[in-house]
Amino acid sequence: MIISSWNVNSIRARILNVQEYLKKFNPDVVLVQEIKTQDETYPYDDVKKIKYESYVFGQKSYNGVAILSKKKLDNIQKDIFKDKNKQSRIITADVKYKSKVIKLINIYTPNGNPVDTEKYDYKLYWLDSLIKKLKSLLKINENIIIAGDFNIIPSAEDVHDPKGYENDALYRIEIRKKLREMYNLGFHDAFRYIYPDKEEYTFWDYTSGAWQKNNGMRIDHFLLTNSLLKNIKDVKINKYPRGREKPSDHTPIELELT
Repeated sequence: MIISSWNVNSIRARILNVQEYLKKFNPDVVLVQEIKTQDETYPYDDVKKIKYESYVFGQKSYNGVAILSKKKLDNIQKDIFKDKNKQSRIITADVKYKSKVIKLINIYTPNGNPVDTEKYDYKLYWLDSLIKKLKSLLKINENIIIAGDFNIIPSAEDVHDPKGYENDALYRIEIRKKLREMYNLGFHDAFRYIYPDKEEYTFWDYTSGAWQKNNGMRIDHFLLTNSLLKNIKDVKINKYPRGREKPSDHTPIELELT
């Protein structure tokens, strides 16, 4: 089974890119973030043409998450914790995999910039709310995959200019500690589990020729519980969509389970 995660940066603006990706790479499930559209204007039919069902938690113009799946998903939830800002940033589903039921958690973490503002405080609050919820979910199901745009750079190897991002909301030590709290609950960064030393990115800004210079960062992640580690066959960062016309500034990361 291949599960993909991709911040599409407006699904309506990128629908041709999304359709091409689904046809060319044929993932079983795609967790998408920043769809930037409400449920009523989501392109259900365009996705269904490629034989994927869409489960959507949209928001007008901003945020929004969805799950595209060829497989039947159960227990779709859009409110696993209360968001004081009422933003559409998380959707969950259960998928059957061999003898297991895996809880898929698709997240779009707040960016948090500029630091020391309400936006930064909201990011901390949101991550704390997620961590609290994860603790309770782990008591119910040990098979959990969290994926999406975390807006967190885990370490210096995950950004082209670590010094320049020391006081950025994506790399500030306080934010990275929140990711470590998730690790301490028993989650593992799937990409680092397979590739301990590999330097690869999932995001390149549109400005300053970042894509051409490979000035990127790894902020899109798969976190898996201990019980699923033995099932990881590979984790790939698929750069193909980022090089297409009118791309998202993110590219998909793909988890292959065996």
